[in-house]
Amino acid sequence: MPPFIVTTPETTPKSIIVVEKAEFDSWLASQPGTYKNWIEAHDFEPEDGKFLLLPGTDEGIDAIVFVKDKDWDIWSLADLPAQLPVGLYALDAKLDAAEATNLATGWSLGTYNFDRYKKNKKNYATLVLPGAADENKIDRTVKAMTLVRDLINTPAGDLGPTALEAAASQVAGEFEAEQTNIIGDDLLTYHFPMVHAVGRAAADAPRLIDITWGDKDAPKVTLVGKGVCFDSGGLDIKSAAGMLMMKKDMGGAATVLGLAYMIMAANLPVRLRVLIPAVENAISGNAFHPGDVLISRNGKTVEIGNTDAEGRLILADALSAADEESPDLLIDMATLTGAARIAVGTEIAATFTDDDALFDAIEENARREKDPVWRMPLWDEYRNLIDSKIADINNSGSGGGYAGAITAGLFLKEFVENASSWVHFDVMAYNVRSRPGRPIGGEAFAMRALFSLIEKRYSS
Repeated sequence: MPPFIVTTPETTPKSIIVVEKAEFDSWLASQPGTYKNWIEAHDFEPEDGKFLLLPGTDEGIDAIVFVKDKDWDIWSLADLPAQLPVGLYALDAKLDAAEATNLATGWSLGTYNFDRYKKNKKNYATLVLPGAADENKIDRTVKAMTLVRDLINTPAGDLGPTALEAAASQVAGEFEAEQTNIIGDDLLTYHFPMVHAVGRAAADAPRLIDITWGDKDAPKVTLVGKGVCFDSGGLDIKSAAGMLMMKKDMGGAATVLGLAYMIMAANLPVRLRVLIPAVENAISGNAFHPGDVLISRNGKTVEIGNTDAEGRLILADALSAADEESPDLLIDMATLTGAARIAVGTEIAATFTDDDALFDAIEENARREKDPVWRMPLWDEYRNLIDSKIADINNSGSGGGYAGAITAGLFLKEFVENASSWVHFDVMAYNVRSRPGRPIGGEAFAMRALFSLIEKRYSS
């Protein structure tokens, strides 16, 4: 079971009595004097998400009243495990299967802490699994979210390309998936030249992690994740402030690993492939230079306008490899541009695709899962901004900072030709403020929405 969820309570749980805001006054009038007097004495205002501990006859807590004024979602109860006194609780509410599953998932995620280096001394309240809840779905969602958060939160000193490969191997091994790792100069032999160029200056060798799972005759779903384990900016070096958060530059890789975990744990009827180019963009005597021209996997030449626009280079080679199989659905995830954060902020996944039907399905599932996305244009009129006079394309272009997320998407589009559907996500992969169930730190953007999409698209 996920943390702080139990199926068979050993003691009698305290009830969390859920009362609709519109019915609160009539509910209060029907309560015994002990409850009624207590609530009135505390000037309790019934607003959505507010709760009050109700006293028992032994001076302990008898129950909790919780006010509901909105539809349930995954985060509705996520604050309670930390706010309630430690103990065992059960929901007194009418819940359908989706509501029960979401509430229990959020409850467990509300207990997440990254404690690799500093042990968390806090204990949390425990919830009795609601009867209608899907225990397997809760378990795989919490495990996948925890995996993604832990990977992103781990500093680069402990999560370089080798360690990221090991994390991928753990996921693959759990489900007996096949994994191939192409490392160092072998990247040149197996035609991943831009992955090699970006990562060759680091002591921890660059690599291409390639995982396959599922029936070979099933629809092909391929996930590509940017695995820049640390980004110094290369020779176009970042400022000290600009490097502080660069341990999260492998957030795309972490997210596709989490999504792959969910797909395999649910045994979805797809042929899954996961491609992660894992590198550190470091500075050394053999680092690639501004002005270099690289020959990509698909043969296109790329002029380097900026070595700090390295993520799209490694993604391009991985996308080319994925595209060679003509997948039914090709998804890439990356912490790619600051421009996307300027456009949609830090809590929405900027989404790029030319497939209207695909985006409509993603958006529908994102709304249902409370996992927000926002469509950005792949505006072909901006393609000239990444023209090069000496190569087929420039990796940073001449936009002067304008339309940076769009031109990055257009760059990647150059390396996708055969996939039936392709979508690119430019994500923050990090919570910069704390919200219920979402502490400051690494986060899996759009992962639950994408799992829901894939499950519906292929299971039916």
